[in-house]
Amino acid sequence: MSSQQRFMRRGVTKFFFLQTIADPGNVPIRTELSGANATDLSGAISDIAGWSLANSPIDTPDMGSTLTTSIPGEDKADSSSLTFYEDQVTDTIETLLKKGVVGFVVIMRKGDVPASKSMDVFPVRVASRAPAYSAGNDPAKFTVTFAISGKPTLDAAIPAAT
Repeated sequence: MSSQQRFMRRGVTKFFFLQTIADPGNVPIRTELSGANATDLSGAISDIAGWSLANSPIDTPDMGSTLTTSIPGEDKADSSSLTFYEDQVTDTIETLLKKGVVGFVVIMRKGDVPASKSMDVFPVRVASRAPAYSAGNDPAKFTVTFAISGKPTLDAAIPAAT
């Protein structure tokens, strides 16, 4: 194996919220990532949780062995959320991501690198949005929790730049 070029996600990974995606496979085209339909959330995010799938294997014991084998079972999306810094002047993100809003969270894991197969697209519905209160020396934040509402598209190729 050749040497790896390792990296830190902060400053590289991009997060977008898209209101719609035309492709039935949920792979956005470049104009969908850069138009009025898309919001780059990257610079306002302070914390990330979830955004992955887990499988629940099914045990398959049989009388021929003392070993309990298993087969893949159902896939389930982990509870997923994004925590944002609150803006004292505008409420752009709060308005965009209010409870019940439907759309797509697009994650470019290795940054916006055209043709890289590192884009994950999660169909979502906003489940809740809650401010975090603190009397400490902390920035104001709020957390948006998302329900994954459909099968995510993983490892999609990032569209070419225009």
